[in-house]
Amino acid sequence: MKPPLYAMAVETFVPMLRALSNILDKGAQHASAKKFDPAVLVTARLAPDMFPLVKQVQIACDHAKNATARLMGREPPRFEDSEQTLDELKTRIARTIDYLEGAPAAAFAGAEERDITVPLFNDLVLEVNGLQLLRDWALPHFYFHVVTAYDILRHNGVDIGKRDYLSHVGSAIRQRGA
Repeated sequence: MKPPLYAMAVETFVPMLRALSNILDKGAQHASAKKFDPAVLVTARLAPDMFPLVKQVQIACDHAKNATARLMGREPPRFEDSEQTLDELKTRIARTIDYLEGAPAAAFAGAEERDITVPLFNDLVLEVNGLQLLRDWALPHFYFHVVTAYDILRHNGVDIGKRDYLSHVGSAIRQRGA
């Protein structure tokens, strides 16, 4: 049996990142169909004081890989924030998925109680155990940024819906009694 935090981290992050990659594809298709530069989507934001799509995707990937590394007691890998196109964002997502899928489940043994310190900003740190990191920090931030990326695309006319966001659950939906 896999350690519970492995299941809650890796097996949550990976399908949601795949869904995010797929909705970026729909964004590219929308831009092509409407004959506008897809860079418009990359720099789009919901409000003037919110990050654009590019940063939402970067941060979602960072929370997934950083939490996974810390839960294993490792230093997170660093990815440069240099993406400027939808394809480059998809590459970042793929790199993140590769990292997550390479995480050995055994490395998560004892992660619930592992003491973790996360550097923040202005000399602040977050000091939690592994369970708190995943439950109270990484998953809420991850979902916030994935949903915000979805919302930016939807707000810009991309034809996506809840089925796109939760595409990994589709195979479990069926008629009652079937």
